[in-house]
Amino acid sequence: MADLAKIAGVSAITVSRALRESPLVNAETRERVRAVAQEYGYAFNVSARNLRLRRSMTVAVVVEMKPTLERQMSGPYPLDLLGGITQELTTTGYSVLLTSLQGGALPNVQAADGVILLGQGANEDAMHAVQRWGRPMVVWGAVSRHESQVVVGSDNRRGGSLAADRFIALGRSRPVFLGDPAHGEFAERLEGFASTLRKYGIEPIVPAVEGFTVNAGAEVVHALLQKHPQVDALFAASDLLAIGAIRALIERGRRVPDDVSVIGYDDTPLGATYVPPLSSVHQNFVDAGVLLARKIRELIDGQATASETLPTHLVVRAT
Repeated sequence: MADLAKIAGVSAITVSRALRESPLVNAETRERVRAVAQEYGYAFNVSARNLRLRRSMTVAVVVEMKPTLERQMSGPYPLDLLGGITQELTTTGYSVLLTSLQGGALPNVQAADGVILLGQGANEDAMHAVQRWGRPMVVWGAVSRHESQVVVGSDNRRGGSLAADRFIALGRSRPVFLGDPAHGEFAERLEGFASTLRKYGIEPIVPAVEGFTVNAGAEVVHALLQKHPQVDALFAASDLLAIGAIRALIERGRRVPDDVSVIGYDDTPLGATYVPPLSSVHQNFVDAGVLLARKIRELIDGQATASETLPTHLVVRAT
């Protein structure tokens, strides 16, 4: 590097910064240094840099979900989140290591500078498991559930409140919430939904739901309609649950939205192209991924950072 600096007419630190694409070096100097490096066959030694910094320049991204045929990793959660994370980290010199809780704290995960956990898990069990790894950590999930951890999440309470307001505007008075409140994000959505409905003297029905799939939504609604045939509105904590609910409603002879209004959550492409197109609460996973990446970098660098909530809005379609 010292030899290359002499040839290029700059300092050794400028060579290092130029080859790392640092914004501290102007574009003209970067190009000159790169041209000289290429001419003389110089390659930046990433391993040596990492040893000097005592960092691996790797962030482990742990996905808290067990993929199934009905709930695959190719959906907006987690794929859009991963896109935002990767976009932000790779442009600042970090590598991304994708893993799951099923793999545990593998040696390459233990060597990572920090961990991004996508999903807190039921009763925050996933978060507690990763916390024991002893790495700086940022979590995607329910911000209100943990003051001791840096969490990035959407405004789930507002999302639930928006769904309730929509049902009230449509004159609905017998609403249902579909989702497992053991998961912090779903609990926040229920809190926003129920608190807004109570202003109008309405208490939502909350049946027990296990799972996040289309079949889970359909099975619960089939059973629900036997006990509560008067239901006229249904707010599902995910689009997959909402699509399952619509299937069950149609199979039971209910028209959507004439007899029962339905709102989902996540605003997925699947929901938008479903027939009828699903009304849903939108959350921006890509922006959330970028924010998660920025916060883990701040923790790795020893900077103070805090939890943050991203805005949500209701997308009204045909249901």
